[in-house]
Order: sequence, then C-alpha cells, then structure tokens
Amino acid sequence: MTTPPEAQAIAERELCGLVTGLAHQIADHVRQRAVTLGLTSAQATALREMTGPMTMRELAERMSCEPSNATFVIDKLEKQSLVERRAHPTDRRAKHLVLTPEGSVLRERLLELLTQESPLAALTPEQQGALQGLLERTVAHP
Repeated sequence: MTTPPEAQAIAERELCGLVTGLAHQIADHVRQRAVTLGLTSAQATALREMTGPMTMRELAERMSCEPSNATFVIDKLEKQSLVERRAHPTDRRAKHLVLTPEGSVLRERLLELLTQESPLAALTPEQQGALQGLLERTVAHP
C-alpha cells in the first residue's frame, strides 16, 4: 500500500523540521563551545575538520563553504598562530594547511568541549551510527 501524497508531504515536512532543528542545535552547541575558547563558530569548525594537513579546497569541502570563505577563516587562525600554510609536498601550486602545536592543543580542547552535552549525546553510539547511515543514504539518493 502506498502513502497518499498529502500524508507523504506532511511526513516529509515534519522530518525536514526535525533535521533542521537538529542542525540548529548542533550549530548553537558549536557556537557556545567556540566562544569559551575565544573562537568564532567558523574557526571552531575549521579546527574540528583539520584532521591532518590539507589544502584550502579540502578544508572548504569539509566546512561546506566556498574556498574564499575558508581562506578568510584560515587567515584569522594564522594570525593567532594556530595554523600555518606550508608548501604542498606534490603540488607546487598548492599550500598545505597544518596546525601549529598551539593549534593542536586548542583543537583537542575544542573536541573535548564539543562532546560535552552534545545534542547527539542522547543517542547511543549505535543509534548515532544508524542515524548517520540513514542520512548518508538520503543525501546520496538523487
């Protein structure tokens, strides 16, 4: 039996509202934790996403923003001596973004703060994995 279009539309609207609400909660959580470290939410997001040396384009993709926006954020982090631009090992046209020792320490503190009272903390690791799988499946579906 198929779901009538009206019922399906209502279900999708409600689901979209929940996903949007969760996204806002996570953004607020990141913003609150960032402020305690003297960072903007964009700077905190960049630090969170810097799991190793990467190009500006790679960081922008992880941050879901344009490279020019990531450049602005990295400029600020570089002025705070948290990130350095280094020569890329295989592409002389590109730069690698690398955390400084101070940046690594701050990133670790940030990650600790982000896990405290996270909007996703109400879910078990298994539930978080299931939610991630469902969202990945939905995002991958054209």
